[in-house]
Amino acid sequence: MKINKFIDHTVLAQDADEKKIEKLLEEAREHDFASVCVNTCWTRKCVEALKDTDVNVCVVVGFPLGAMDTRSKAFEAKTAVEDGADEVDMVINVGWLKSGRYDDTEEDIREVKKACGDKHLKVIIECCLLTDEEKVIACRLAEKAGADFVKTSTGFSKGGATVEDVALMRKTVGDRLGVKAAGGIRDAETAVAMIKAGANRLGCSAGIKIIEGSDPNAEY
Repeated sequence: MKINKFIDHTVLAQDADEKKIEKLLEEAREHDFASVCVNTCWTRKCVEALKDTDVNVCVVVGFPLGAMDTRSKAFEAKTAVEDGADEVDMVINVGWLKSGRYDDTEEDIREVKKACGDKHLKVIIECCLLTDEEKVIACRLAEKAGADFVKTSTGFSKGGATVEDVALMRKTVGDRLGVKAAGGIRDAETAVAMIKAGANRLGCSAGIKIIEGSDPNAEY
């Protein structure tokens, strides 16, 4: 698989206007990325724009803090899927995890997965706020709750993806779940390092730069 199909081409900035979303969609169509990743208010626009492509529409839920009521997260996910989203990236309740409320954390994920139906759910564990032990626990809870992927970061906290975190997450979930690296992936060298560490998706706003800096014939 070529590197473009690892990339969730992303615009999640608070001030992202319609022109930025339209540019994102144009680039996604041109470069055939795995998906575009946007806030849920843009779901319908993206679905319509990409309906004749194999670029998925990925949306974020409970973003970026993950600290809202579980029912609110599930409703946001359900609405996005009804609007045509193919994939949902949700943020865990980090405060619950760090409080040892593992059953609540798992149920939070499980309810969002139910709302997603057969659409892929990626669970953002926000590695920069967790100890290694907590990262492992978060990955295991995501797997128990039926998630399809675990994801390193929102990109909105104090740190993004690291090779070490990706490797730890891959070791924890094996080949049973996907691993998405996100946050701070701004060049081809970093992207390839994440893939080699075990990532099979990359969330990044620098997708074009990564494509232009990579070997067009390379397969990963």
